[in-house]
Order: sequence, then C-alpha cells, then structure tokens
Amino acid sequence: MTWEDSAGWWQREFTDGADAEYEEQIIPLALDLLAGRRRVADIGTGEGQIARRLVDADPSVQVLGLDPTAPQIEEAGRRGGGPQYALAGADALPIVTGSCDAALACLVFEHIHEMEQAVLEVARILAPSGRFVFMLNHPLLQTPDSGWIDDHMVDPPEQYWRIGPYLVETDTVEEVQKDVWIPFIHRPLHRYVNALVGSGLRLTRMIEPSPPPGYLDRNPMYGAQAHIPRLLVLVADRI
Repeated sequence: MTWEDSAGWWQREFTDGADAEYEEQIIPLALDLLAGRRRVADIGTGEGQIARRLVDADPSVQVLGLDPTAPQIEEAGRRGGGPQYALAGADALPIVTGSCDAALACLVFEHIHEMEQAVLEVARILAPSGRFVFMLNHPLLQTPDSGWIDDHMVDPPEQYWRIGPYLVETDTVEEVQKDVWIPFIHRPLHRYVNALVGSGLRLTRMIEPSPPPGYLDRNPMYGAQAHIPRLLVLVADRI
C-alpha cells in the first residue's frame, strides 16, 4: 500500500475534528509554538488541517503546506482556507533559501527514510533565528513492541510499560487499521538531535506533553497512560 492508498483513511480518521489528539493537543501546541511567525512551511501537511488552523488563528500569516502525496494536496486545495500548497517531499523543498521564519513537521519524520537530508532542507529554508517545531511519536516510549505488561509473577500483580528495543533502528510497515498499512522508521532520539545540531539548528526546548483533559474525555482508554507521553516536541532555532 502507498501513501496515495491511505490518503482517504487519513482524511476520514484524523482531520476536521475527528481525532482527539490533533484537536486537543497537537494543534494547540502548534498554534502556541508558531505564534507570531509570518512565513511558515508545513512539511508533510497532509490535507492541510494544521496549515488551515494557523491561518484561521492569524490571517496575516503566509503558510505553505507541502506533501509528497497527490491526493492529499488535491484535497487540501479543495478544502481551501488560506494556505498555499505544493507537491514535494521533505528532502527537496521547493522553497527559496532563508525565506521562512518557521517550519513545522508533525508526525512526519518517523515515516521517511531521508531524515538527515530533510533536516538539512529545513535548516536551509529558515532565516536566521527561524524556528523549527518538530513533532514525533515519542522515540523512547513509543518504540516497536512497547506497551503494557501485566506481571502476574508478583503478588499483587503489577502493570508496567515495556520499552521495546530502543537502540535498534527498524524499518517496518504496520497495519494500523484493517487493510491500512503505514511505514514506520524507528530511530533513537540521538539520531534526530544530532541531525538538528549538525545542520546548524540549536535545540531550545523539549516538550513531553501529558494528555490534556479534553483529550482524555474523548479517549478515556488513554487515562491509564497519562504519565507516558505519546508525543515528543523538539523546538530548534536557526543559528
């Protein structure tokens, strides 16, 4: 299955208020961390839901959403809302060097192979002091084979969160829903941090958010995991 095949699934399940994690956590974080930025590149925009919300929050901001999947860009154009869109992968951005004062990549880099080249591209398009907001499935706590373990060898039984083989880099294709297959690349956190530093970006903030109340109200199943972050947010500035 290709990204083109899964575009419809993404548009149904994760956009226009359908997904609690986006509505209650991811989008508010993006709006907060990108507030005041005038020219923003949304890398891996999908059908543009975060790009649209950035323009909704501040109609003066110029947002360019980029995605390598034609059905996503076509749907983004149909939904409109103010951003501009272009068909492009993260490793070759059709953007003038130094022309953006911010870039966003939300749950994108764990799906692409050309990670270091993509980070170099982000650094290239940012103006001095430009900001990169980098959101990932937490590389430590959401590794392959992580999850709850019920230990009945102790009395009383205990439940704890198993961390998978964190240092082992893996490239897998997972069935996230019946007949929907998505590629995932697990890398240790140091791979991302070293790529940022090596490209001339300075890490200025790291956020491991717990699920906000609105998220837990819509997804009570995550209540027991409220102390285990699903999301990692790195904020880096162009030196």
